[in-house]
Amino acid sequence: MTPAVSVVVPVRNDAARLAVCLDALRASTLASREVIVVDDASTDESARVAEQMGAEVVRLPVRSGPAAARNRGAALARGRYLVFVDADVRVHAETLARAAAVLDEDPTIDALFGSYDASPSAPGAVSQYKNLLHHYVHQTGRAQAGTFWAGCGAIRREAFLAVGGFAASAYPRPSIEDIELGVRLTRAGRRVALRPEIQATHLKAWTLRSLLVSDVADRAIPWTRLVLADGHLPDDLNLRAGQRVSALLAYVLAGSMLAAVRWPAALAVAAAALAGIGLLNRGLYAFFARRRGARFLLLAVPMHVFYYLYSAVGFGLGLVLHLASRGRPRRPREEAVAPPSPVR
Repeated sequence: MTPAVSVVVPVRNDAARLAVCLDALRASTLASREVIVVDDASTDESARVAEQMGAEVVRLPVRSGPAAARNRGAALARGRYLVFVDADVRVHAETLARAAAVLDEDPTIDALFGSYDASPSAPGAVSQYKNLLHHYVHQTGRAQAGTFWAGCGAIRREAFLAVGGFAASAYPRPSIEDIELGVRLTRAGRRVALRPEIQATHLKAWTLRSLLVSDVADRAIPWTRLVLADGHLPDDLNLRAGQRVSALLAYVLAGSMLAAVRWPAALAVAAAALAGIGLLNRGLYAFFARRRGARFLLLAVPMHVFYYLYSAVGFGLGLVLHLASRGRPRRPREEAVAPPSPVR
C-alpha cells in the first residue's frame, strides 16, 4: 500500500544518533509510513545501521550536503506527505501522526514545521542554551510562517516538487536550504504553517566553536544574503524587530563597558542598555529561569548578548557579500536543485 508519509532522513557520519532517530521513528503511532535514509557518503557505519533498522537506504557516491540528500530521498518517496527529520532528532511518538493530521484536515496548508521540545538531551550550558533558545523561538513564532524548517518539517509531495525541492547547488553543506525553500514556497503562493505542538528532541551537543560556525557562517551570512535578494525583511522568529533592537543595544552595552575604562560614567549607559535587552527579552529569560533555574539564567544572558553581537557581525558580512555579488550571473533554478545520482 502507498504510505501516507515518507520520512526522509539525511545523514553524514552520525551512526550513533541516527540509531536513536530511527528507533523513535519505529515507535511512531502513525503506521502508514516509510523511512528513507540518504547516506551522504559517510565514512562510518551510518548506512549499515540504517539497513539493520529496516530503513530504505540510498548512498550518495560523493559528499553532496543535506539539501541534495533530501532531494534524492524525496525523488524516491511514495507518500502523499514528505516529512524531513534530521539524523540528530528524536521525534515523539505522536509527531508524524500530528503532522499528517494537520495536512489531512486543512488542504490550504502546503507545508508545516514544528519545534524542538524543552528537554534537550545534551548536557552543558552551551547545548542547553542553544536548544532551549530554538524551542522558545518556535514556540512563540507566528502561525503563518514565511520560512520552513527541515529538522522536523512536513510538506505535501506535490508542493515540494512544484517548487523544485531544495536548492542543492546553492547549499552544498548544512545551511539555510530549508529557509530558502520556505521563501520560494511563500513566493509561489503556498501556505507554510508553524505548529509548535509538533515536537521532537534535539540530540546535538554544541560547543562554543560549533555554535559560532553554525550561527555566523551557515546561518547569519547566507540568511542575510537571502533576505536582501528577496527584498523583504520578515518580522518573525529570529528577525523580529525586538531582536534587531536587542542587537543594537548589545553593541551599546559592549561599547559603553569599554569606554568605562576611561570614563566610569559610561557604566550608566551600559546598565541602561542591559536593562533594555532584559526588557525586550523578558519572556525568553523568564522561560530560561523556569526551565533551568537562576544559575542557568546567569550563564544564558551573557551568551544571549554574545549571540546578538556575533549575529550583527554576520549581518554585516552578509551585506558586504551581497553588494559584492550584485550583477553576477545566477545559475538557473533548475540546475541548482538537480540531485546527484545515487548508489544503492
